[in-house]
Amino acid sequence: MEDQKKYVVEVEKAKEGRDGRPSTGPVYRNVLAKDGFRPLSHGLESCWDIFCESVRKFPDNRMLGEREMFHGQAGKYVWLTYKEVYDLVLKVGASIRVCGVKKGGKCGIYGSNCSNWVISMQACNAHGLYCVPIYDTLGAGAVEYIICHAEISVAFAEEMKISEVLKAFPNAGKFLRTLVSFGKVTWEQKDMAGTFDLKLYSWDEFLLLGMQEKFDLPAKKKTDICTIMYTSGTTGDPKGVMISNESILSLISGVNHHMETVGEEFTDKDVYLSYLPLAHIFDRVIEELFISKGASVGFWHKDVKQLIDDIKELKPTVFCSVPRVLDRIYSGLVQKISSAGFLKHKLFNFVYNYKLGNMSKGYKHAEAAPIFDKIIFNKVKEGLGGNLRLILSGAAPLSSAVETYLRVVTCANVLQGYGLTETCAGSFVARPDELAMVGTVGPPLPIIDVCLESVPEMGYDALGDTPRGEICIRGKCLFSGYYKREDLTKEVLVDGWFHTGDVGEWQPDGSMKIIDRKKNIFKLSQGEYVAVENLEGIYSLASSVDAIWIYGSSYESFLVSIVNPNIDALQSWAEENGVTGDFATICENPKAKAYILSELTNTAKEKKLKGFEFIKAVHLDPIPFDMERELITPTHKKKRVQFLKYYQDIIDTLYKSTR
Repeated sequence: MEDQKKYVVEVEKAKEGRDGRPSTGPVYRNVLAKDGFRPLSHGLESCWDIFCESVRKFPDNRMLGEREMFHGQAGKYVWLTYKEVYDLVLKVGASIRVCGVKKGGKCGIYGSNCSNWVISMQACNAHGLYCVPIYDTLGAGAVEYIICHAEISVAFAEEMKISEVLKAFPNAGKFLRTLVSFGKVTWEQKDMAGTFDLKLYSWDEFLLLGMQEKFDLPAKKKTDICTIMYTSGTTGDPKGVMISNESILSLISGVNHHMETVGEEFTDKDVYLSYLPLAHIFDRVIEELFISKGASVGFWHKDVKQLIDDIKELKPTVFCSVPRVLDRIYSGLVQKISSAGFLKHKLFNFVYNYKLGNMSKGYKHAEAAPIFDKIIFNKVKEGLGGNLRLILSGAAPLSSAVETYLRVVTCANVLQGYGLTETCAGSFVARPDELAMVGTVGPPLPIIDVCLESVPEMGYDALGDTPRGEICIRGKCLFSGYYKREDLTKEVLVDGWFHTGDVGEWQPDGSMKIIDRKKNIFKLSQGEYVAVENLEGIYSLASSVDAIWIYGSSYESFLVSIVNPNIDALQSWAEENGVTGDFATICENPKAKAYILSELTNTAKEKKLKGFEFIKAVHLDPIPFDMERELITPTHKKKRVQFLKYYQDIIDTLYKSTR
């Protein structure tokens, strides 16, 4: 057997725990950076410099595209060039300055991704303003909270969101003096704004404000804050993560370094579909990256059911996504193939297994079955526009089954990555054509140092044979602190190391596998510790389960759970077993509960779980866990405190009826 490839190199020795501090494993970095990290390009100090460089090199390249709308129907993409965007950005910047906002001021942006979002963002970059995305999915009152906490003086908002911003008054009026719509505004809105002493402009009106004025652009430094991103903690108020120019520049540099070495570098020919919120770091940084290459960014038309239609029309080369959307694409493909008739289905399975077999032997996906790609998988490829070469998944773990399937059938590289707002989105990313990396987030990008810190109370040892522990990250891409919350910053940033709160396990090749979350641990009445995220991951493998939340009370010796059952699986079970009624009624049926519980028990047995990790009682909720009930964050992490509050009565009943 050939020597195991190793993608990391040790740069500091492990440390035994002392003075009550846990032990830490060795410090590793990507082998590409063994002699030090690649320096940033000379003369690039800020995100504004990146954009200006692309305007100089690619003035006539298509930069931002949106679909024309006719009577609610989406048509072709219509494009602005780099030079056209640049001219608009200067106009917007001048108008902002006329309103008295200057370097270091806070500018809010609120709404779905669109050209005007990016134009407003670039105007912030140009004038050294802190760009502060505002988004309502942080729960009721978040808009007002962010405006007041960040002291936003000027804000841009989607036409639909203007009334939402006005709801934040009178309190927001202490800070917010100017509000600009991406589209039009109504006379009623103008009247209302007038009563709060707020200047409200339509987009076209605002562009005229600075027409006669000339402003010099201020000098900008790497250390200047570029954006404050508010993230939904799973508890407490949103935290404002301050991200500097240097943080974004170093991340772009690391991604480029990584992609070049695997022969997949980005160029000005790339086309990117923008639909993940620009208010999150993942999409913001990826768009800055494509802008730095002179590539094209096309926006979705804000309807998730029509996303595939946008893909077909735009024909993107790169698609960044989250597991929920990829799961949907996967189910759609599986559904299509299983309804294609016996012979076609059999042929597809044969071809699929043949290609997967070759990929497992180390063939690149493009060389594993080129003839079958042309005649069979080409249909899948065309369904995704025909030009897709890279699918990046982040924000939550993607199931190995979905990842493997998409790697085989889409004829594109499917890579999982991992990072946080605090680490500027990308810390780890898998390598193309390494099937062994499925289920991991790959090795670290060549811009960070990584070590694991033991978590003794959960039984994770960073010095063990299989090193496991809390992932800690150090590097230039880290955030500059939480805005106005030095206390919280000190909790997570210790001696230059950011403590992620996620538990990882090094793989022999230097890839990282995320296995748990540090805080999600229950202690049952017999003293057993239960790492609940890990268990939820295992139980989610049951095909009858769409989503599951598990709870363990420290006064009880067993676990209970709330399940969103898979609608197709449950309905076909009901038909076979003579259980009638709609989906909600079936969920109430004790027989249905018994069926789902038996499925969970089978999964537990298959995966050889310990007795106390078996679920003993289950409640079926027909309504998917959602943001409306504040059960999940915008990136689909569970708010465990909120789950317990919401389902408390049901949990009590489950415990009473099972003892």
